[in-house]
Amino acid sequence: MHTFPTMITPYTKSGEVDLATAERYVDWYFENEQSGIFAICQSSEIFWLDLEERVRLNRTVYNRAKALEKSSGRSFTVVSSGHVGDTLAQQAIELNAVWESGTDALILITNRLARADESDDVWIDNCKQLLRELPSRARLGLYECPYPYKRLLTPKLLDFCLSTDRFDYMKDTCCDAAMIKERLKQSKGSCLQLLNANCQTLLESLRDGAHGYCGIMSNFHPRLYAWLVENFEKEPRLAEQVQALIGTFGFTEVGLPYPLTAKYHMNLCGIPTETLARNRKNEELTDYGRSCMKQMKLATDLIESKLLQKGGTR
Repeated sequence: MHTFPTMITPYTKSGEVDLATAERYVDWYFENEQSGIFAICQSSEIFWLDLEERVRLNRTVYNRAKALEKSSGRSFTVVSSGHVGDTLAQQAIELNAVWESGTDALILITNRLARADESDDVWIDNCKQLLRELPSRARLGLYECPYPYKRLLTPKLLDFCLSTDRFDYMKDTCCDAAMIKERLKQSKGSCLQLLNANCQTLLESLRDGAHGYCGIMSNFHPRLYAWLVENFEKEPRLAEQVQALIGTFGFTEVGLPYPLTAKYHMNLCGIPTETLARNRKNEELTDYGRSCMKQMKLATDLIESKLLQKGGTR
């Protein structure tokens, strides 16, 4: 079972990527019982970072994660995306640069492989072409990124990906428990591990066989997700209560200015972070938003302390 936070990008006051603070984020994710990190994803503002910035950020995250893995003896996986180009040639350059900077798996963004008005057949042809440009030893994943448009995998596209035997991960963003259940049936027996990005359907998907969580909210209360994926079978009643809480917390994804909220929250967790983003106006983070984050942090601390008293964490 896995819990992968979606990595946010810290900046210096002058607006440059703050690699030193990014390393502290990696430590924080590790200390809060995450099994890995989804690096250079939409939460990382990849559409607003140039390739050099994406590569340097990924290399920093990967090297720090592997240092922690080596010193602790505990697996700490890094999967990485970062291909934002409009052409397959651009994307091949981007993905190969990310691979060379270090990652355990390259994650392909589903909306980069075909336009919204193009068919599944076009998507498959483009995917075949892109795969030929990537290292044969590179393990892969899939990410139904919502920006610039969300392209959900159809059963036909999923069958194709399964047939390649190269895809180990899928970040599912369909937010539909019934669809997730069908995808799990379709991929049963394969090497593909489905991670649900939607916290409201997480427990139901885990019971149906999902392999964990990969989403925004692990930037706010990662230990609750770590607890849930490890204990939902052992403590089903408490799991229902934890699910109700994280499902409610998850509605802050809409209406509050993420990732500014996550960066402000890092300050509350003791990691000084400039509340700057390239995809949001800084003034969008109001006193109201800060108050909401403080309240969620207080509630999270209280819930985690109760779980710790029960000895339910890893």
